[in-house]
Amino acid sequence: MSQLLYYYQRPDPATWVFLSTFLMFGLYFVFHRVWSVRNLDLILLTLLAPGLMMVYEGRKARMGQVESIAQGAPLAENSIFQHVTHDGHTEITGQEQLTLVSSNTSGRWLHSAASSESSTPGELLSFSGSSLDAVRIEFLGFVCLLGTCGLLTLRMLLDPALVRRPLLEPNLSIGGLSFIGISLFFFLMGNVITSDPHEVHHRKMGPGYVLLNMLPELPTTPEHEGQPWSSPESGDPKQNLARVLAIVSNMAIVFGIVAVGYWHFDNIKTGIGCATMYLLLPYTAQMTGNVEHALPAALLTLAVLTYRQPLLSGSFLGLAAGLVYYPFFLLPLWISFYWQRGLGRFLSGVVTMLVVLCGLLLLDGVPTMAGHLQQMFGLWSPQMKDLQGVWDGPGINPIFRLPVLVGFILLSGSFAFWPTRKNLGTLMCGSAAVMLAAQFWHGYGGGLFMAWFLPMVLLTMFRPNLDDRIGSRVVSPKALGNGRITVSAAS
Repeated sequence: MSQLLYYYQRPDPATWVFLSTFLMFGLYFVFHRVWSVRNLDLILLTLLAPGLMMVYEGRKARMGQVESIAQGAPLAENSIFQHVTHDGHTEITGQEQLTLVSSNTSGRWLHSAASSESSTPGELLSFSGSSLDAVRIEFLGFVCLLGTCGLLTLRMLLDPALVRRPLLEPNLSIGGLSFIGISLFFFLMGNVITSDPHEVHHRKMGPGYVLLNMLPELPTTPEHEGQPWSSPESGDPKQNLARVLAIVSNMAIVFGIVAVGYWHFDNIKTGIGCATMYLLLPYTAQMTGNVEHALPAALLTLAVLTYRQPLLSGSFLGLAAGLVYYPFFLLPLWISFYWQRGLGRFLSGVVTMLVVLCGLLLLDGVPTMAGHLQQMFGLWSPQMKDLQGVWDGPGINPIFRLPVLVGFILLSGSFAFWPTRKNLGTLMCGSAAVMLAAQFWHGYGGGLFMAWFLPMVLLTMFRPNLDDRIGSRVVSPKALGNGRITVSAAS
C-alpha cells in the first residue's frame, strides 16, 4: 500500500481491532437506550475480534519460527529437523533443504536429536516451549470464535420472536457514513492490490469447487505487503484473477447490503450503515483477499437481494453451493419459502448453475472429472485426518464431528417446517443461522469463514418488521414479473 500512498503503512491487526471497535461503538451504540437489542448485537459482533486475533497471533508465531530456522538459525550438533505429515515422513538435514520446503505449512516442524527413533506418519515427536504456546493460542482462538458463533446462532434463531423493532439508526448522517464506507473500501481494496500472493501447497479445503481452491491467497496483513498490481499481463494469471475476484466480490457484498436496505427495508441509511459496519469489522481487514470467503458471501448476499426473482436468486445460491458446498444446506429453508410460488423457477436456477460449474470441470480433463465431482458435492465420509482449526487441537477427538454434523443436518432440515410462515426476515436469519452452524463441523478452519454469515447477520440485526414479505405476496406468478407487493410495507 505504501507504493500507492507514500509513507502509508498497513495497521497491525491489533491496532485495527482497537480503532474499529471504538469507531463502531461511537457510530452504532444507542446511548439513549443502553438496554437495547442493538447494543447487545454490537457486543456480540465485538466478541469475534479476540478469537480472530488469537488465531492470527498463533499462526504468525508458528510461521515465524519456521522462517527463522530456514533463514539461518544455528543448528545444534547432531540435530535434525523433521517435517512429519499424515502422507509420509521426511527428514531434513541442513539449511538448504529446509529452505526449499519451508513454504509447505501443511504439517508441523519438529526438532529432535539425531538418535531419536523413527516416527510414524502423523506422529508428533516434540514441541519446543514457544511452539507449544503458539499451538495453544491458536486453538484457544478457534474455541473463542466458535463460542461467539454459538451465541450468534442463538440470536438468529430467536430473531423471529422479536416482534417489536423500533427504528434505531446509526449516530452519523448518511453523508458521513458514506464517506467513511467509501474510504474504508478504498484502503481495503488497496491492500488487496498490493498484497503478496501466498501460494498454498497441498491446501485441503474440504468439499467444494476444485478450480476455486487453485487460486492463491491474498493476505492483507502488514507482513504480506508486496508490489502493486499494474496490469493484467503482469505476474501470474492466477494471482491477477484472485485479485479481480476478491475486489469484485467485496464490491458486490457492499452493493448488495446497501441495495437490500434501499429496496427491501425502505431505508437507505440502514443499508449504508450495515455496509459500513461490515467494512469496519476486524475480520474484513484481515480476510479481504480470500476469494473462498468473499465470493460465496457475495453470491449469498445477491441471492437475498433478488429474492423476489426466484430464477436469479436460485442461480446465485446454486453458484455459492457449487463453489464451497456448505450453502447446499440452505436449500430446505429456501425451498420452503418458495413452496407456494416460484419453486420451479428457483430450482431451475440452482440446477442450471450447478450444471455450468460441472461443465467447467471438464477444463481439467475428462479422467479427473469423477474425482472433482465427488469433491464438489462432498460425496465421501466425514474426514477424520489432516484437519485444521479446533478439530486439530490438543485433546480433541475428530470423531465428535459426527454428532455435530448430525445436529447441523437436523437444524438445516428443520427450516423446511419451521416457522410455517416464512418471510424475508426468516430467510435472512435462517440463512445466517445455517452458515453459522456450519462453522462447528467445518474441518478446515471453522470459525474463520465469517463472510459467509456476516452480511446476513448484519441485515438481520438492522432489519425492520418484514412480516408481510412472504413468498406468495412478493413473488410474481410470471417469470419476468417485478414481484412488488401491493400494500405498504411495515416500517
